[in-house]
Amino acid sequence: MLKPAAETVSLNFANAPKKFIKRDGAPFKFEQFKLEMVLDELGLEDSEIKAAVLSKVYAKLATYTVDAVQVHAAFRASLNELGYLNEAKEYEAKRREDEADWRAETDTKQRLAKLVDKDPSIVHENANKDSDVFATQRDLTAGTVGKTVGLTLMPQHIAKAHLRGDIHWHDLDYTPLSPMSNCCLIDFDYMLNHGFKIGNAFVEVPNSIRVATSQVAQIITSVASSQYGGCSFDRCDEVLAPFAEKDYKKHLEEGREFIDDEDKVKAFAKKRTQKDIYDAMQSLEYEINTMFSSQGQTPFTTLGFGLGTNWIEREIQKDILQVRIEGLGREHRTAIFPKLVFSLKKGFNLHPGDPNYDIKKLALECATKRMYPDVLSYDKIIDITGSFKAPMGCRSFLQGWKDEQGREVNSGRMNLGVVTLNLPRIAMESQGDMDRFWEIFNDRLELGRQACEYKAKRVTEAKPVNAPTLYEYGAFGQGVGDDGDVNDFFKNGRATVSLGYIGLYEVGTVFYGPDWEKDPEAKAFTLEVVKKMHDACAKWEKEDPNHYHYSVYSTPSESLTDRFCRLDTEKFGKVKDITDKEYYTNSFHYDVRKHPTPFEKLDFEKDYPYYAAGGFIHYCEYPNLKQNPAALEAVWDWAYDRVGYLGTNTPIDKCYECGFAGEFKSTAKGFECPQCGNHNPETCDCVKRTCGYLGNPLKRPMVHGRHEEIVHRAKHMSLGMVSEEASLEKQKNSQY
Repeated sequence: MLKPAAETVSLNFANAPKKFIKRDGAPFKFEQFKLEMVLDELGLEDSEIKAAVLSKVYAKLATYTVDAVQVHAAFRASLNELGYLNEAKEYEAKRREDEADWRAETDTKQRLAKLVDKDPSIVHENANKDSDVFATQRDLTAGTVGKTVGLTLMPQHIAKAHLRGDIHWHDLDYTPLSPMSNCCLIDFDYMLNHGFKIGNAFVEVPNSIRVATSQVAQIITSVASSQYGGCSFDRCDEVLAPFAEKDYKKHLEEGREFIDDEDKVKAFAKKRTQKDIYDAMQSLEYEINTMFSSQGQTPFTTLGFGLGTNWIEREIQKDILQVRIEGLGREHRTAIFPKLVFSLKKGFNLHPGDPNYDIKKLALECATKRMYPDVLSYDKIIDITGSFKAPMGCRSFLQGWKDEQGREVNSGRMNLGVVTLNLPRIAMESQGDMDRFWEIFNDRLELGRQACEYKAKRVTEAKPVNAPTLYEYGAFGQGVGDDGDVNDFFKNGRATVSLGYIGLYEVGTVFYGPDWEKDPEAKAFTLEVVKKMHDACAKWEKEDPNHYHYSVYSTPSESLTDRFCRLDTEKFGKVKDITDKEYYTNSFHYDVRKHPTPFEKLDFEKDYPYYAAGGFIHYCEYPNLKQNPAALEAVWDWAYDRVGYLGTNTPIDKCYECGFAGEFKSTAKGFECPQCGNHNPETCDCVKRTCGYLGNPLKRPMVHGRHEEIVHRAKHMSLGMVSEEASLEKQKNSQY
């Protein structure tokens, strides 16, 4: 359990050092609280004892700048001289233990042994990877080697901070061993209209939508194998429409050969083109779900759509949704990929009478049956991020950006990587002392800055030939030659580098108790935490010679919700409402165990994305919505002016043995049909939102902490309550 802060005497020392050099040469501000925390761990919590030890330590150092070796020697000697011999021995033992842990974590043989033994923290780290498949096993093997080598490549103080759990270096299996980038908005418009090369073949500009979507699938596979994060096709309806227009023109010519009536010719051409579009979108859905990238997984793919206006663009939107509603295969299973993100826009498709309102109604039907599409509120996304576009992957957003000619550019841009801060640990280390919290927080911010800088620097060391699809053939926009500088794609704000965070709920709980969400002071404090990260990122961007856009990212924390909590349980024990849940809460989300209405939940969460515009999403948990899409529409409409990005979580599990449709029961071994107990992935379809993406935990199990978080998710009211409160909200809004 957390211990209350001890009564203190003055621990201010004028002769304390000001600058600290870590063992790998990294400069930091000298922080006295770190020595105090070591004394706490040694059981020397009394303020007078601390004062005596620190006084001796500083007398021995007596310089403005000190290094880790000097501080270590002075600290150990001071303990011995003051008679704390056992504590000095314990201090030395901890130091040796840390070094042994470091050697173990960088020992490839030990890590491979864990993989061979199917350690769940390795084989279930990514719910999109089936560890029984040879291709995935090969990737996991390579990733295991990549992690051990990668730890030795990055600055040692960053590597050790990652291993301790102070920060999390995302995707260690791929970077820094490889100079890969993270997620992106692929510039499909450029590639499809200029042609591109994959492997040994140059692919010409397509003359039909079917060929265009086939090329899209090829591009996605190549991009997913050249980076480690998700990839998105933004405004896919608008980009693909010209290729369906080519089909239409061909069908017009064909019709005129046999039909004299021009109106009938047009009707014939339109009907044929509609079939072409449906077949193309169905084919794209199947191709994406049957693809494997070189990482042994289905590419994390997102389709953004919904703003097209002509009949072809509308047809593409409708068919994307119809294909998803239809489902995959003979059993009509829910497709996990691509993630669908539908754009809502006032005056366009939001309300009855809007020209594309019929497509919104179809999107609502699809969401009640397949959970996707998630929705983007057009005006709010511009308000929060500076321009409208789909997220890169599940939730990473680019800020508004214009090129040297003043043109807004979104597609062809990317993220260079994420480093996440363990905020609950900072709060627990502070023991409820707000001043101490900010001291530790600022120190971890500096650590995060250095880690993000190294992330970005490593990506700039790539050569165009390392990833020709990205750098030479247009996925990142107009390509460069073999000898080009990839940094031209990243600098001056074109790319983002992200500082992630997790567990604001747990932070608030340390200081204000487990029900703090309705306490204005508590919320103001948690907002200040995210704002300070935002302000730090803005400062880093100005100071960075390349002016990368540092952004705050509300980390999805698929495996991290487990890892950080597990490490902190080892450090602090079972702390009520914090570590005892066995998971940490994603980003700024309301405690998943509680039952606010969707409106209360979204009203609480709506302020955080302004400071975390580099990545965010909101969810609401519903009962079965299939018979009441109007309830979901009420939430979408209410949310439009409040949040930018909203997902739907509703039970869509199905058992093909007994015919049950609804929500599977959670057990210690996973999920099963509540009616017949079936948990065979071949005869049931279990779909849960893992983080930003959906996942099938029966086919691809998730880490323990994520399973616990999903199990604890409470519904945000019954359908009747949704409809009733939505009606009240509509009445309230109509008064303004």
